[in-house]
Amino acid sequence: MSKTIIIIGAGLAGLSAALQAAENGCNVKLVSSFPSERAQSVMAEGGINAALNTKDENDSPEEHFTDTIKAACGLADPNAVWGMTQAAPELVHWLLKLGVQFNMSGYDDVDLRNFGGQKKKRTAFAQSDTGKQIMTAMIDAVRQKEGAGMVERFSHHSFLTLRLCGSVCCGCVIRDEYSQEIMELPGNAVIVASGGMHGLFGNTTGSLSNTGEVTAELFRLGVPLANGEMIQYHPTTVECGGKRMLISEAARGEGGRLFALRNNQPWYFMEEKYPELGNLMPRDITAREIWKVSHESEVFLDMTEISKEVISNKLSGLADDCMTYLHKDIRKEPVPVLPGIHYFMGGILVDEQHRTSIQNLYAAGECCAQYHGANRLGGNSLLGALYGGRVAAKSACEQADGVVLSCAAQIDIPPVQEIVGTKQLNQAMQDSLGVVRNGSSLLKGIRKVQELKGTLPLLGLAVLQSAFARKESRGAHWREDYPECNNRDFLKTTVARFDGKQIQISFMSVPERR
Repeated sequence: MSKTIIIIGAGLAGLSAALQAAENGCNVKLVSSFPSERAQSVMAEGGINAALNTKDENDSPEEHFTDTIKAACGLADPNAVWGMTQAAPELVHWLLKLGVQFNMSGYDDVDLRNFGGQKKKRTAFAQSDTGKQIMTAMIDAVRQKEGAGMVERFSHHSFLTLRLCGSVCCGCVIRDEYSQEIMELPGNAVIVASGGMHGLFGNTTGSLSNTGEVTAELFRLGVPLANGEMIQYHPTTVECGGKRMLISEAARGEGGRLFALRNNQPWYFMEEKYPELGNLMPRDITAREIWKVSHESEVFLDMTEISKEVISNKLSGLADDCMTYLHKDIRKEPVPVLPGIHYFMGGILVDEQHRTSIQNLYAAGECCAQYHGANRLGGNSLLGALYGGRVAAKSACEQADGVVLSCAAQIDIPPVQEIVGTKQLNQAMQDSLGVVRNGSSLLKGIRKVQELKGTLPLLGLAVLQSAFARKESRGAHWREDYPECNNRDFLKTTVARFDGKQIQISFMSVPERR
């Protein structure tokens, strides 16, 4: 009898897991609050990394691995990263076969562009709409599985909690957001692919539907959170409609230059301070430099030197967005930019096989802490979601056992709690966890969030306490009061656990390379 695999979330990681589980002969139940077309993965602009070496730069998966670990400041599992970078070229060729319209150079070579933290051209792209292209192909592929009866989709359903048979996950409880009907879904395994914790902050580049509530509920049930303090600020964002609009790193990959005015003259500060990579330094460094300079002068991204041909062939989506939402023609005028919260490197603690601390519960994509450590390379998020979804599904299909689906499951649905202080939570998180932090602002945030009730403030508290416990500066976590990197004490993963009464913070060694 085939196994039933339940997947929470229908973005890129969820669709990847659904395809893999169906290929492995499992019955798939795909649960999501919104259609896949509204997933955050659709918003990814810049590209997907793979060492295809179509530019004859002697690139290799080994170099991709080295760059990823270096950007991660040593906090990523090297065995998991090795697996991802080795698989990347085959994954991009598989996407081509699915129908993704990547930009090509020559007859049949995938075009590649420069991206932050990488010396080689390694980022495959479809104009500046790569996420939309990949998601379109993946949605079609999963629909074929739905048509064949291998995938059952539960749209407009939200995750409430897990079904637990003893200490083993045996499905979940979901709610139909139209009828409000609550139903149990028995399953041999659950894969969570619910996206990042954007709801903690509100004002991010991410989808507002990525509330973080699934992660918060799992944390309440005792599933540990890893590296919660590692929050990536994208260097170039613009305030737009109450959130941050992303100006893709692709703009700098194609020749966009950051500058501020000094003595009424453009000062290209990144090129002056970092002559080797200039505007394409890793995101944590670029965001911090912009943050520092912005205290003295407004910072701009100048794309006027990029040729019209490159803009029309490679950046047309970005140009259209800037004209539509900012009323700026990037061909003629620079765009003012500031760092904005963009991606969560931290999340649910998983091992190399994407297993969580609860048997038969897995996690993939931005909701889990895997592949990116203290700082993610641009172009590795789509790759990590695609590859991670595959790995989680393979693990679930092969390992999920010991579940009697008819067992009298324990179900502990938390009472519906209106978080009266959502704005207070968002404000406290934004104030405490900026590009640069310090102990006093973190303690202030901890005290404010402790006054709020609900699972989301509990998750916010875990993130704040993780940041307070890491008394050093590393990657995206930069503390004014501890400006040095301290490998002796903190070359370790931060782990936050909730025991039902209080949050405990500990540090766990990063696995050694096999």
